[in-house]
Amino acid sequence: MFATACGAQGIEQDVAGGEEVLLVQQPWEDLVVENEIVRQVLEENGYEVTVQEVSVPIGAQALADGSVDAYLGNWWPSQEPVFSDHLDSGDIEVLGTLMTGTTYAPAVPAYVAEEHGVRSLADLDGNRDLFGGEFIGIEAGTPGNEYILDAIGDDAYGLGDWELVQSSSAAMLGEVERRADEQEPVVFLGWEPHWMNVQWDLVYLEDPEEVWPGAGEIRVLTRAGFESDNPDVARFLSQMEVDTATASAWINRLSKDGDPVETVAQEWIAQNTDEVEAWLDGVETADGQPAEVSGA
Repeated sequence: MFATACGAQGIEQDVAGGEEVLLVQQPWEDLVVENEIVRQVLEENGYEVTVQEVSVPIGAQALADGSVDAYLGNWWPSQEPVFSDHLDSGDIEVLGTLMTGTTYAPAVPAYVAEEHGVRSLADLDGNRDLFGGEFIGIEAGTPGNEYILDAIGDDAYGLGDWELVQSSSAAMLGEVERRADEQEPVVFLGWEPHWMNVQWDLVYLEDPEEVWPGAGEIRVLTRAGFESDNPDVARFLSQMEVDTATASAWINRLSKDGDPVETVAQEWIAQNTDEVEAWLDGVETADGQPAEVSGA
């Protein structure tokens, strides 16, 4: 299903209209499942779907120059620095909102909140010894890490003498898992949807001083003109809606259970045909018939 390109110039498929649809993605489990659901539903209705895996900046450039059709993974506002110029110029268009209520913020396990009363960023510094004055973060340069570093630099909530431990997503999750198994205190960068919300009962910390960007959404983006070139596919994509609990369950199946993405998508479609049919409302097949889903 996947192809890899070194740059937007490596994406050479002609995507102007017709039955072919080219999507881009990053290896994020919820996005991978969403694209596989799109592929299975559209191919059942006569379309040809290709998914190409590229970085976020390369995907943005490919959309902007018309090399690809659509992107279902626009986390907003965290991806604003990458996409804002293309959106302002009209080279990329917002087709719809796929998911609301996404979260990307410091979190603690629920046992920490319940035992020590830590439910807000304002509660951290009074419990500095509990956490060793450390946030556990992910890759250097990511927006979440930068927000934490800004809070430390500004001494927000008295956190000026705290430290951010930057590593990788996998390393952070491994450390959280180790501490959670021992019921040890930890504050780390959390996000939803993700399997962490299935595996652990988490409390995302309140932010009374509003130093954090807050909740966000995931949007569907297309190249300019896609909706007029492919009105039925555009209608389908614009009517897709996914909640965070569903996406977290998909992520858990892929990351923790090791289930193949094809199976996860196929089983979800079969168990949620009414929802998929709502996404297909008013959509026609590639040969002009009412689109449908078998649920098989």
